[in-house]
Amino acid sequence: MTEHLETDVLILGSGIAGGIAALQLAESGIAVTVITRAKQPEESNTFYAQGGIIYKGKDDSPQLLAEDIKRAGAGHCNPEAVNLVSEIGPRLVDEILLQKLQIPFDRRGNDEFSFFTEGSHSTARILHSKDNTGEIIQQNLVRHLQNHPNITLLTGYTAVDLLTASHHSLNRLDVYKNHTCSGAYVFDQDKEYVLPIVARKTILATGGLGQIYLRSSNPSWARGDGLAMAYRAGARVINCEFIQFHPTTFHYKMAPHFLISESVRGAGAKLVDNNGNPFMNKYESDWEDLAPRDVVSRAIHEEMLNKDIPNVYLDFSSYIPASEIENKFPKIYQSCLNYGIDITKEPVPVVPGAHYFCGGVWVDHWGHSTIENLYAVGEVSCTGLHGANRLASASLLEGLVWGYLSAEHIKENLKNSPKPEPSNFPLWRDLGIEKPDPALISQDMSSIKNIMWNYVGLVRTSDRLARALRELRSLEFEVERFYRVSKLSDSLIGLRNAVRSGIIVASAAWANKKSMGCHYRLS
Repeated sequence: MTEHLETDVLILGSGIAGGIAALQLAESGIAVTVITRAKQPEESNTFYAQGGIIYKGKDDSPQLLAEDIKRAGAGHCNPEAVNLVSEIGPRLVDEILLQKLQIPFDRRGNDEFSFFTEGSHSTARILHSKDNTGEIIQQNLVRHLQNHPNITLLTGYTAVDLLTASHHSLNRLDVYKNHTCSGAYVFDQDKEYVLPIVARKTILATGGLGQIYLRSSNPSWARGDGLAMAYRAGARVINCEFIQFHPTTFHYKMAPHFLISESVRGAGAKLVDNNGNPFMNKYESDWEDLAPRDVVSRAIHEEMLNKDIPNVYLDFSSYIPASEIENKFPKIYQSCLNYGIDITKEPVPVVPGAHYFCGGVWVDHWGHSTIENLYAVGEVSCTGLHGANRLASASLLEGLVWGYLSAEHIKENLKNSPKPEPSNFPLWRDLGIEKPDPALISQDMSSIKNIMWNYVGLVRTSDRLARALRELRSLEFEVERFYRVSKLSDSLIGLRNAVRSGIIVASAAWANKKSMGCHYRLS
């Protein structure tokens, strides 16, 4: 039987937020263990971020950036978080991404940065590396993580639940202490056993939950694992009704709904109907195709309903020269070409898809949650930066900032956090007898995706939300029974987390009767 693994800091997730935190801590001599459920550590939400990261453009200022963030957030942003990112975000891009990691962002012939403009930005300030910015950042970051002697990087491990004294300690007197996180139970996918990892500090960096929806730009593992675990452990979660739908995900028979970056509209591409006519001016006269994402997504949704069409189109070729398309958007070009669509000659079929979770685990400006010694960074957290809707290309910046800040806070406070006693936490007992039937898991996941898409999607009503909650709660009862009697697997853990995350989102949407940003209610 495997004993406990001990570490100073446990980080669940290897994207930009968790990776930056790990690197900052390790460079201070702190022992860090990073786990990821993916077999390759590059696989993360960060890897699939096409567009770019906010920096500082010409004639830009912290005040101008703050105004853009708050406007996109529909007046619901946390002013403290907005001011913090606006002031220190560009500096950290310079110090960490440009100088330390040496990310090769695109430049013009005169060696100046090539900036994109994206929706709701009042100036060009988006740094990018063609249309695979996240991939380049992630590859460079992982290389540094793998080479650092103070970092243990474990792949193919799925977090099952957070270790808390009040839930798990064998010392019953621990129930009287402050609610404290002491690590996590993690599932080794290859050896099929659960390893307790005991840590002085734990950072959740598990990404989002787009895959609880039928259509999403997110990778398959974005199913709300971190949100569900934190909720079960008793952490406060907020703003969970705010699911940002990206207006343009690729829509083609038997193809995944991969992202078509907003930067292509920043470069001039336009949304058109089935007859090739631009239509955004009917819905937003000022910003048109570069309106906030919730506005563009609902416009597409309405256009599809009014004309009874399965999708709209994104027209590159009528507005951008072919050579520029191939040079600036090589990944999108090749991905579409794989399905027989040449974007230099024909429009691309697109539909909105669940893209970014603006809510999550409540954290302060250091990334600390309401549970002692538990931090949350990146998309799983809610700093309040995004308010009711996220400004384009703000996600990588938020991950960078709070990855850095959480590490700074841990460095200052680790000496005051005694090591948890491993013997206080029991080894995992898997009471399941049979391996779970993959057909049942697949069917239940399909049910969750359809419920969320149809009832808790772009447009919400009281009747739809009430039905969603009834059906999800009934399904969760069955899933929990299934979970208790089956042997653990990554897909079963994910199913349990997905249904709980769906209930969290639907409950928040039900409670908020007012339309705000990407939460839109007809009744």
